[in-house]
Amino acid sequence: MDTLSYKTVSANKATVTKEWLHVDAEGQTLGRLSSEVAKLLRGKHKPNFTPHVDCGDNVVVTNAEKINLSGKKWDAKEYIRHTGYPGGQRSLTAKELFAKNPERLIEKSVKGMLPKNKLGAELFRNLKVYAGASHDHEAQKPKTINFNESK
Repeated sequence: MDTLSYKTVSANKATVTKEWLHVDAEGQTLGRLSSEVAKLLRGKHKPNFTPHVDCGDNVVVTNAEKINLSGKKWDAKEYIRHTGYPGGQRSLTAKELFAKNPERLIEKSVKGMLPKNKLGAELFRNLKVYAGASHDHEAQKPKTINFNESK
């Protein structure tokens, strides 16, 4: 028995192969889409996944303005922030945030599903969200992922 064949392969920055992926958010539910995008960003779909390394792909999400929320979440879901001053708590409903900036809804959802550390911040930079159908990353030739077919 050759013990070298049983060594665990750990990915690092030099051995990771990053791709560009395109996801169309039209007709998708926010949470289900965000969890799949977070998996792609993290690299959990790859056989050489290593928890402490950025081995995920770059993801471009288009049609953020056509995302769905189930139930009464448009009115009930609140995004709370604080200005830093006494009495400075501010909140927006999902509908108000969507009207202001539809991309931010997907960005906040995906960011909450990534690690809360330096690696999570680095992974979040690999996400690009656009409200419309067009994006600025045609030169990278992103491969289109359809979550409806994968199930």
